[in-house]
Amino acid sequence: MDRLNFVTQIQEWSDQFPWLEMLTSLSILILIAFIANFIAKQVVVRGIRKIISKLRFSYSDVLAEHSVIRRIANIVPALVIMNGIVTVPHLSEKVITLIQMFAQAFIFLTIALAISQFLTIFNIIYQRNPKSHNKPIKGYLQLVKLIIFVVCALMVIGTFLKKDVFTLLAGFGAMAAVLMLVFQNTILSLVASVQISSYDMVRIGDWIEMPTLNADGDVIDMSLHTVTVQNFDKTYTTIPTNRLVTDTFKNWRGMQEQGVRRIKRALYIDQNSVHFLSAMEYSKLKEFLILEKYLDEKQTELKNFNQQYANNGVNNQRRLTNLGTFRAYIEYYLKNHPGIAQNQSLIVRQLQPTGEGLPIEIYAFTNTTAWVAYEAIQSDIFDHLLAILPEFGLKIFQIPSGNDFKIPQDTVN
Repeated sequence: MDRLNFVTQIQEWSDQFPWLEMLTSLSILILIAFIANFIAKQVVVRGIRKIISKLRFSYSDVLAEHSVIRRIANIVPALVIMNGIVTVPHLSEKVITLIQMFAQAFIFLTIALAISQFLTIFNIIYQRNPKSHNKPIKGYLQLVKLIIFVVCALMVIGTFLKKDVFTLLAGFGAMAAVLMLVFQNTILSLVASVQISSYDMVRIGDWIEMPTLNADGDVIDMSLHTVTVQNFDKTYTTIPTNRLVTDTFKNWRGMQEQGVRRIKRALYIDQNSVHFLSAMEYSKLKEFLILEKYLDEKQTELKNFNQQYANNGVNNQRRLTNLGTFRAYIEYYLKNHPGIAQNQSLIVRQLQPTGEGLPIEIYAFTNTTAWVAYEAIQSDIFDHLLAILPEFGLKIFQIPSGNDFKIPQDTVN
């Protein structure tokens, strides 16, 4: 009986201070929400993560790093507050409604963030698949995330305005033109992403060259709005996705797939050094093993040709030239070079003479695409050709420098 009277006295005393009762109840509600949050994250979430870590499947490390369950656990204290706020005495209806609205908006946002996190995990797992380089889905997932957050924003607005989402969507129908303008870049990027994926224009890892945007390097990331290129000077160029459809760019993937890389470089010969081979030069060049067969065949061919014209009463003698012999030497040399792909085009051609000399162009392919190895093979070939060029009585054309016009000192004296 004494205990009952004590409780009654406390209740009568607390009725004199309604704010104290309200604060006490509110504190108890917050404490319950805190305990619920602790149990959800420290007990449930930790237990699930330990179970996942013990399973040891391929993607357990990704799930451990990006915890969707932990983000979903944030809903628990929000639900406690949203449902328990009505039990707090002496709170006005407006305050209760406002707190419930904030709690509900927090739940919507948490769910949207959890779905976004799940899509991120899905993309990371997908990128570990070797086929993902041909069909990246990051742009599509970003579009899905955008739609989710737009829907979340509409639900939050609908919560505070006490209107249905579909009613808000009907109202936004009148703003379609404005939305089209606002999301113009997103729509263009989406269409471009579909075209790039459908026509297999660009993949992650491709070497692309786009001079208009100073891009020359490897594609390292493809998203909805941008494609990131790491240039060979270790800088980064960000290209709008739709520019890959509207502008011209070069993709070197075909070279990498074939495993060969083209050499297209010319030697500029001084035209004054071109002449017919003398008997002495012929004998000297015949000492080259790779030219012996060519010179014999060419000599027989010219002899028959000249004999045919002589029988017809035409004096039209053909003779071997040092330039023609040099071209034949280059061709035989390249056909026996270990760094040249013999199953690809191999041409040694003479181009239109210019004021800078007579170009002898080499068009061939190395059997490697590695940059260092390619440059080494190319340099080795031209080092050899430049060094052996005087053996044919030829000279490289070079624009005169100041040293060429310098008067010798003994002449001055």
